[in-house]
Amino acid sequence: MNLASRIEHTNLSPTLTIADIDKLVEEARQFGFFGICVPPFWVKRAQREIGNDAITLVTVAGFPLGYNMTETKLDEIKRAIDNGADEVDVVWNITAFKTGIPWTKIELAKCAKALHDQHKIMKVIIETAYLSDEEIVKACKLCADAGADFVKTSTGFAPAGAKVEHIKLMRTVLSAEVGIKASGGIKTGEQARQLIEAGADRLGTSSGISIVQSR
Repeated sequence: MNLASRIEHTNLSPTLTIADIDKLVEEARQFGFFGICVPPFWVKRAQREIGNDAITLVTVAGFPLGYNMTETKLDEIKRAIDNGADEVDVVWNITAFKTGIPWTKIELAKCAKALHDQHKIMKVIIETAYLSDEEIVKACKLCADAGADFVKTSTGFAPAGAKVEHIKLMRTVLSAEVGIKASGGIKTGEQARQLIEAGADRLGTSSGISIVQSR
């Protein structure tokens, strides 16, 4: 199992600097990571450092709480694309979902169109720590119907991150055409392998180096 090819090498720390961004890119080159995930402010710098290398550039929108206005998320997506992002991880509107209003799906469909019109990928962060199993099933179906390319477990800012049992549940609901990104608290190679075996296609982690070196 080539773990590096599944890893999005991530640094979303509020204290990161330009040196951290450049280091993230260099480490992705060195260890053969699938891509890197950086805050929106640093997308343009990261894209410049990546150059023509085969490193996918990922950023976030509506991060980390998801209750931004839809127009704000759409603006974030447009700016991310303009600055060179290949994929955007969108935090869905958990408050709208919990309330039961249809705007949750409408918003995601708008975000998906904005990204797909530019041939970019949308991953939706549903924040599984705040959902029951029944809600996870409903969330996955909603995201898939709205056009999500991936459903992602966590922002890393909630009380809990990726869990094997949640990945297994998500995989039973989602078709093979919709990927799963496990993220939040992934620290070891064994944990990474268990999540992939459970059905995760990608791993978002800041511990990518220690994970691949633990084999």
